[in-house]
Amino acid sequence: MSILENKLGITTQVELNRMKEKISKEKAKRLFDSGDIDSIEVGTFKGLSEIHKYLFEDIYKFAGVMRDVNIAKNNFRFAPVMYLKHSLDYIDKMPQNSFEEIIEKYVEMNIAHPFREGNGRSTRIWLDLMLKAGIQKVIDWNQVDKEDHLMAMERSPVKDIEIKHVLKQALTEKINDREIFMKGIDVSYYYEGYSEYNIEEL
Repeated sequence: MSILENKLGITTQVELNRMKEKISKEKAKRLFDSGDIDSIEVGTFKGLSEIHKYLFEDIYKFAGVMRDVNIAKNNFRFAPVMYLKHSLDYIDKMPQNSFEEIIEKYVEMNIAHPFREGNGRSTRIWLDLMLKAGIQKVIDWNQVDKEDHLMAMERSPVKDIEIKHVLKQALTEKINDREIFMKGIDVSYYYEGYSEYNIEEL
């Protein structure tokens, strides 16, 4: 696997993963503590792009930019580049008024996977912003088992009932709770295999 070109000039995957986790977790912390999170557009690709750029702009030139290559993970091919813009326009128009609608939108955005890297971590923040605005709840990601989440997400393009069930169990009304947000970031990174840094210690 070739190492993604990065602004840090890092040439080994292990070191890149370490620095990427550290820097983007620091940025996630700032996103919340600065209040910048409140100015992000909710439920649109523009909003997701703002989150992605905020987290990864010190690491990648492509932060916040729609990918121009096809990507796949575990034999699943995400939306082909030639249809990506069309997919994102469609997702922008999807309703986000109920828990079910919001999760359906989240599933579609996961299938689109609009960035080269960092999709899951950005999209989970985007999801929580939709839930907060739409139903005054967010997910307590500490209540969501890693394997349950990954398997449900893998199956979600075919059937989204499982991911709805997994996430519904973890809803909380603590929508402005700093601890819920910070621990959620750590869990979100853990899903992707990054667990060297605790966000509160950065």
